[in-house]
Amino acid sequence: MDHHYDGENDYMQQEDDWDRDLLLDPAWEKQQRKTFTAWCNSHLRKAGTQIENIEEDFRDGLKLMLLLEVISGERLAKPERGKMRVHKISNVNKALDFIASKGVKLVSIGAEEIVDGNAKMTLGMIWTIILRFAIQDISVEETSAKEGLLLWCQRKTAPYKNVNIQNFHISWKDGLGFCALIHRHRPELIDYGKLRKDDPMTNLNTAFDVAEKYLDIPKMLDAEDIVGTARPDEKAIMTYVSSFYHAFSGAQKAETAANRICKVLAVNQENEQLMEDYEKLASDLLEWIRRTIPWLENRMPENTMQAMQQKLEDFRDYRRLHKPPKVQEKCQLEINFNTLQTKLRLSNRPAFMPSEGKMVSDINNAWGNLEGAEKGYEEWLLNEIRRLERLDHLAEKFRQKAAIHEAWTEGKEDMLQKRDYETASLSEIKALLKKHEAFESDLAAHQDRVEQIAAIAQELNELDYYDSPSVNARCQRICDQWDALGGLTQKRSEALQRTEKLLETIDQLYLEFAKRAAPFNNWMEGAMEDLQDTFIVHTIEEIQGLSTAHEQFKATLPEADKERLAILGIHNEIAKIVQTYHVNMAGTNPYTTINPQEINTKWDKVRQLVPQRDQALIEEHARQQNNERLRRQFANQANVIGPWIQTKMEEIGRISIEMHGTLEDQLAHLRQYEKSIHTNYTMEHIRVGWEQLLTTIARTINEIENQILTRDAKGITQEQLNEFRASFNHFDRKRTGIMDAEDFKTCLISMGYNLGENEFSRIMSVVDPNRMGIITFQAFIDFMSREAADTDTADQVMASFKVLAGDKNYILADELRRELPPDQAEYCIARMAPYTGPDAVPGALDYMSFSTALYGESDL
Repeated sequence: MDHHYDGENDYMQQEDDWDRDLLLDPAWEKQQRKTFTAWCNSHLRKAGTQIENIEEDFRDGLKLMLLLEVISGERLAKPERGKMRVHKISNVNKALDFIASKGVKLVSIGAEEIVDGNAKMTLGMIWTIILRFAIQDISVEETSAKEGLLLWCQRKTAPYKNVNIQNFHISWKDGLGFCALIHRHRPELIDYGKLRKDDPMTNLNTAFDVAEKYLDIPKMLDAEDIVGTARPDEKAIMTYVSSFYHAFSGAQKAETAANRICKVLAVNQENEQLMEDYEKLASDLLEWIRRTIPWLENRMPENTMQAMQQKLEDFRDYRRLHKPPKVQEKCQLEINFNTLQTKLRLSNRPAFMPSEGKMVSDINNAWGNLEGAEKGYEEWLLNEIRRLERLDHLAEKFRQKAAIHEAWTEGKEDMLQKRDYETASLSEIKALLKKHEAFESDLAAHQDRVEQIAAIAQELNELDYYDSPSVNARCQRICDQWDALGGLTQKRSEALQRTEKLLETIDQLYLEFAKRAAPFNNWMEGAMEDLQDTFIVHTIEEIQGLSTAHEQFKATLPEADKERLAILGIHNEIAKIVQTYHVNMAGTNPYTTINPQEINTKWDKVRQLVPQRDQALIEEHARQQNNERLRRQFANQANVIGPWIQTKMEEIGRISIEMHGTLEDQLAHLRQYEKSIHTNYTMEHIRVGWEQLLTTIARTINEIENQILTRDAKGITQEQLNEFRASFNHFDRKRTGIMDAEDFKTCLISMGYNLGENEFSRIMSVVDPNRMGIITFQAFIDFMSREAADTDTADQVMASFKVLAGDKNYILADELRRELPPDQAEYCIARMAPYTGPDAVPGALDYMSFSTALYGESDL
């Protein structure tokens, strides 16, 4: 330190003060004698000696020379060893000359007085030594020595509200000032809270005892001396207080050194932590990408819609939940990387090189591969889902159509195999035929559905439907049953038609029988009636008429017999058909109740009655004619009503058949099933754009944060930063936010740099360590600010370690643990190499090469 001192005036003034003080208060002499003696001994004991009596023990000059050698660290001229007064004067003069050589003007102090044991002169001389060697260098903020010491005391005791240091006499009387100084630096030595202002003896004794025991400061005053004096001696107090200053300023110096080291180590530890964090984050991210890509590249479809939907759900979870944090991590990784590189540049450390495969570019490449794998995945999933939807839809359609068809066929085979026609009448057969025709057209309509079912089954096979075997089996059952139904339908149709033909033939014969039997029966019944009845006849003409008729009747008998045989022949034909074709005849002739037995019986009767009634018939001829007319009327009417009834029956039969409509209409709404689902999923570019936007925003924020970091760390003002920005923008001719090397060179020349090729290469290696050929604004302001910046250097850190090591070229682990916080001490111990210099001792650590290593190779 370069202290501006006017030594002469300073000491002249102090000497005058001292003379006057001594005249004022003889009690001070006692205090000075005690204090100065203790002070001298605190130094002399380092040379293995001490003094008992201050004015006696310095008389021969030997201990005086020794004292000066100890406190200055320099050698004085060789002392005279003789015992004579002249030798003593010579030695004292050597001491006084040495004091004078240190810029001290000794006023009215001569060697003779010292040799003669003049107490006042001896105390004066010792005070000048104390002033010069213990107090002169105490200067706080360019103050004089005394003020510097006072200011130091005031600052250190400022937090203690019952201490008010204004001078070096009465401010110290209550002892709290001494206690506060100790407590401020070593709080564990004094329980300050228990001290009372009104108990100065306890306070002073506490301070003096603790100082002697723990701080190696000898007791320089007695508590009684201070308490018992109105105003304690200023020189004695100053001397005592200066010892406290020196005891603690060493600690202060070590603290400053330790602080500097801690600061540097903290930067290194933080940077190493950031490097570790980067490596871990990069590893985790790359590992996640490595695990995720095969999943995205797997294009093996699932069998079921549900499984594919789950895949789509998983993919959407990945997009919505799992990927966004990774996008953030990737962005964070780049931000951490840039922030770390900025911090390394700001603290003059070499740039960070991530381990193999973990560069930002590696991560970007891996991310690109991930995006590539992801690209077609969703489209593939949606196509697969559409395929499965179509399959599911087809399968569902198959099941529905099959179910409807199976429901329709239920009981049809039994119905077709019924032999109901065997016992049916002709009209019932006709109704059954109508019903069967309706069934046949229904069957034909179902042919379409069977063909559709077979076509769907075929399509499901072609599309590799996973459940095709069961579909095929069901389809086969339906087709087999369909063929069986066709066969049965044909058989029933034939049986019905055959039965109808037989019944129609029989019906014709019945009708013919009825048509001929009825008149013949009537004729016979009439004949019998005619032959038996007795008629009242009024005229002969009537009788004649009857007789003629009876004759004619008799003439018809051979013809009638022929008719009888023909009618019976019809009956025999029916019997023959029934017997031949096994027709199950239900009931009898529907057209008549007359049977062959009846005809034969009546015929026999007629033949018996003819001869008996010849006469009666003749007589009854007229009435017989009348009767005949009436009978004919009846027959005519019967002939009209018969066909009318037949027509009505046929209509009723037809209506009953038409009541059974087809089932086709019920099925129409089932046809409208297929609905194509087209989902054009084209969000890909929007999503990628969004992620880029997020990343760009984050990156831009990070650039600004790094500029703030740089500005604050370098102490750059906002105006300087604006100037840098203006320069940069001016030479960023392409307006891209970066300068190329040529632009940068032009910029430097414009700012007054004298650039040779080597110098420009050196600067480029600083601003563009990765040799990209570009200079970012961040790199530009780092460079501009570094030109004038005051950062910690390896040399400064080395000097700080030297302080902690007590000027040795090595430092011990215990010293590091004593001076530094635990984690930083261990950090150093773990990384320092053993010291191998000539003055090495066991356990010596090399702090010099460690300091250099902290700044890397490129200590700029």
